[in-house]
Amino acid sequence: MMSLVGAQPFIKPMQSSPSVSPGIQRRHTLPASEVRPLNTQDAISVFEIEREAFISVSGDCPLHLDEVRHFLTLCPELSMGWFEEGRLVAFIIGSLWDQDRLTTEALTLHKPCGSTVHIHVLAVHRTFRQQGKGPILMWRYLQYLRCLPNVRRAVLMCEDFLIPFYRKSGFKVLGRCAITVANLTFTEMWYPISGHAYMRRNSEAIRFPQHPLTLPLTKTDEQVDV
Repeated sequence: MMSLVGAQPFIKPMQSSPSVSPGIQRRHTLPASEVRPLNTQDAISVFEIEREAFISVSGDCPLHLDEVRHFLTLCPELSMGWFEEGRLVAFIIGSLWDQDRLTTEALTLHKPCGSTVHIHVLAVHRTFRQQGKGPILMWRYLQYLRCLPNVRRAVLMCEDFLIPFYRKSGFKVLGRCAITVANLTFTEMWYPISGHAYMRRNSEAIRFPQHPLTLPLTKTDEQVDV
């Protein structure tokens, strides 16, 4: 069973980046950035971003407010939020699943003994879109999952127009998803996780809520396809 306690030995603090001249900083990397797991106090901010991002496109949200609180209570260590000067600008929420493919139950259940992380939602605040934050946050999240010893893969379901976006993050198509929502159908995608303590250079993992960390500019972030 994966637990917060079990994951802690694999967590390393990020080191401060060398000072960079303001004139050559990444144009969309703002000062005072941090990335940390979410908690129930973040739920309203999460839902506001999610609602704006999805309602206009799909007519519904992957997670409603009570479901956001549900997962942030059961498995906050499988969430990640990007904050700029204390304001949430992008986030990911995941939970554990214990089957090869997603079923309707995966939308609401967290299976602590599972080895698959079901990524329910990735969303970016409208003010911060088209700045590469979605791909960067996903990349950091996947690297963080490599620190969780029982995790073997990540899966998600998306509408077809999002397949190219997730392909760029390394996901592969599994096939049509068995889940439908109203008239929407989805494609299921997956990403292999090494399943042992491993961190790529320049990809230190996040700390937990009582120890938020600054998110510095790194060469790896510069290389993310935006």
